[in-house]
Amino acid sequence: MESLIDGEGTVMYAHVGDRLVVESPYTGVTRRDGEIVGLHHDDGSPPYDVRWSDTGDVTLVFPGPDAHVDHPGGPEQPSPQVVHAGDAGDIGRRLAAARRRKGLGLEEVARRARMAPQYLAYLETHTADPAFGALVRLADALGTTYVELQGGGTDRPPGRGAALLDPRLSDLDEEECRGLLSTHGVGRLAFTSEHGPEVFPVNYDVMDGAVVFRTAPGSATVSAVDQQVAFEVDRVDDAMSRGWSVLVVGRCRAVTDPERVRRLDEAAHTEPWAGGRRTDWLAVDVERLTGRRITSAAGS
Repeated sequence: MESLIDGEGTVMYAHVGDRLVVESPYTGVTRRDGEIVGLHHDDGSPPYDVRWSDTGDVTLVFPGPDAHVDHPGGPEQPSPQVVHAGDAGDIGRRLAAARRRKGLGLEEVARRARMAPQYLAYLETHTADPAFGALVRLADALGTTYVELQGGGTDRPPGRGAALLDPRLSDLDEEECRGLLSTHGVGRLAFTSEHGPEVFPVNYDVMDGAVVFRTAPGSATVSAVDQQVAFEVDRVDDAMSRGWSVLVVGRCRAVTDPERVRRLDEAAHTEPWAGGRRTDWLAVDVERLTGRRITSAAGS
């Protein structure tokens, strides 16, 4: 995109935190000003997301020749904070989910909230920080609350949000299961101990087709060695009321080969969250692999 020229005849560039000032072309008096809270181009050229001082609203602005940028921080400015299309933040995802649950179109919600449809579309698809007033109006338009749109109640257990209007539960094929499993993270190991059935969350990875994780000598999970176990991993997206789960069934074994242990140590993506000295590697061979996913039938 070609950069715009400001009222002083120079190319307009900005950083987040700068101020956009719109002046009268005749008197030089400031008509409106606001803080630039979002950029759309790596070089800091327009358009900008501006939170206006007089209303607190955030709008997408293509500055004209009567506008210029003030840099309060002086010449030493931080690198632009660029927001890329498709990188929807939690607020955007909650906005989109609430709108779809109500069965409302984007233009109707924008009309109710007294904002431009283009800006609402931007909020739903980008990481953004809308002003308090804008979020309150959106909450009212969607029949929800400011706290809910902000993600209040995130300490609640997942899955307590409203279900999709038209949910679809589908089985995942083996390739999809392996792809989701290989994202690593936290999974749950289920096995039978001398005390009965037990389930433990563990930081895991996938290597050479097996689920691998670290544990401490003498820990409870060591009891799973040489047993047929189940290992489950899932993702629940409360904002969108969708998710998936993958289940592995196979034999758990201790990894004792020094070379393989060294490779596992080097390739590990994360340290165990539980901390402590966890030097023993266990592996679950994938003998049976199944998975399911919940999505919207309307969007599938």
